[in-house]
Amino acid sequence: MSSVLTDPSVAPSGASWLSKERTIAAPGFNRWLVPPSALAIHLCIGMAYGFSVFWLPLSKLMQTAGTGAACGKDVSFFDQLFTTQCDWTVTTLGLMYTLFFVFLGCSAAIWGGWLERAGPRKAGLVSALCWCGGMMISALGIHTHQLWMMILGSGVIGGIGLGLGYISPVSTLIKWFPDRRGMATGMAIMGFGGGAMIGSPLAVELMKHFATPTDPGVMQTFVVMALIYFAFMVAGALGYRVPPSGWKPEGWTPPVAAAANTMVTQRHVHVKKVWGIPQFWLVWIVLCMNVSAGIGVIGMASPMLQEIFGGSLIGVDAKFGQLDKTQLAAIAGIAAGFAALLSLFNIGGRFFWATLSDKLGRKMTYTIFFVLGGLLYASLPSSAGAGNKLAFVGAVCVILSMYGGGFATVPAYLGDLFGTQMVGAIHGRLLTAWATAGILGPIVVNFMRDYQLGLGIPREQVYNQTMYILVGLLVIGLIANLLVRPVADKHFMTDAELAVEKQLASERAAANEVGSGPGVGKATPTFLVALAWLAVGIPLAWGIYRTALTVAKLFA
Repeated sequence: MSSVLTDPSVAPSGASWLSKERTIAAPGFNRWLVPPSALAIHLCIGMAYGFSVFWLPLSKLMQTAGTGAACGKDVSFFDQLFTTQCDWTVTTLGLMYTLFFVFLGCSAAIWGGWLERAGPRKAGLVSALCWCGGMMISALGIHTHQLWMMILGSGVIGGIGLGLGYISPVSTLIKWFPDRRGMATGMAIMGFGGGAMIGSPLAVELMKHFATPTDPGVMQTFVVMALIYFAFMVAGALGYRVPPSGWKPEGWTPPVAAAANTMVTQRHVHVKKVWGIPQFWLVWIVLCMNVSAGIGVIGMASPMLQEIFGGSLIGVDAKFGQLDKTQLAAIAGIAAGFAALLSLFNIGGRFFWATLSDKLGRKMTYTIFFVLGGLLYASLPSSAGAGNKLAFVGAVCVILSMYGGGFATVPAYLGDLFGTQMVGAIHGRLLTAWATAGILGPIVVNFMRDYQLGLGIPREQVYNQTMYILVGLLVIGLIANLLVRPVADKHFMTDAELAVEKQLASERAAANEVGSGPGVGKATPTFLVALAWLAVGIPLAWGIYRTALTVAKLFA
């Protein structure tokens, strides 16, 4: 690796260690140190997917302590926010899951432009303060039995931390890996999908450790996890480095600009202009439709498997409604293995599909998502009707791999279309599609399920029409993807505008980090790279191991 420019500029003497000038990598810096920094943050904020492990113990806090009972149906949502007389409901607690992704999308859209100028280090530290600080506020809310504090802490403040943490490495990774954009973003965003694999079993073990006959140990678990996450996220943020302006990997030649059919531009669009560019809205629809279909299934995976296959999951010739409590508990354990298996495919798909997109191109990769996904969704009713569990489980696993792959591939898609100068900010605005899908997908699946149950349709058939509706969403996404064309010249920044933006983004032509430790002006030690990967690899391997134990129940 080498810098193509050699201006030996030095950071201003008064520059803060948090400033972007202080994060520009020195000559010899190993770019493979950046992905584990991103993973350290994404593996922590990815616990948002695993918060459901807290809902049941939180819904029985006062009952466990012997000081209260469950809130009655006459207790409104507003009353539950402030009551200290009864337990919160699981449905009310589940609102936090929606808030996570709504505030993730909104904060990424609002502060994406600030991130590009402030740099990933500052954004990562703010993310750590919001996510971990939010968990501490939630712990106080649990201690005082104030639901509004939980929603403010984890849902709102934590959701803002999610957004900043999620997009903090995107622009940096794409600039460090112009030759492997998909693979680089796939590695980081894989961590967000894997966060729950580590966090969920860790939370369960901590709750067991802190539990007493009168306390399920949730509050203490929040405090300990917040402290652990803060340490990892701060280390990740401090590990971020940005390449000098104009840097490129040694021996790599950018694609020929004249080859318009490659869908890869060498120019740059300003984030303020993307709202008025058709390609942005087409990619917005692409992401929204892909996520809406996948998130609807992932949210109902466990009950769907149980209701469709019923007693056949444990070798009993009986439908779901005919099973006793012992049998229901047995199939619930198998369904947990199914959900765990889906999480593995969700994570693996993020890296696999994003890396493959470097070869196939982003547009072709999404075309595969929509065509293959549509066929698989359409096949689910027939495989369910035939009682073919292997075909059903296999189809859903591939679907979830493409759901994760869609998240990991879209930053590279944006970099191809709009350039890399402000791709992080543009990605932040695109994540409003995720916030929309986080509402749309579950509503479609849950509403259709309840509606068809109300019509008296058997439980094993209530998902059939839903699958065909999801196919329709994928068709909309396919059409939008096929309409994507290279961005018109009029939307790109001129050379003068780009120079101004680079100055505002504090970009320098050469490394100027002073006193940053190992690797300044010389090659990064190999052991340091290995240590960084071990720091994130060991927790991830532990999470995969624990998930594999759960998956084993599905095939026992």
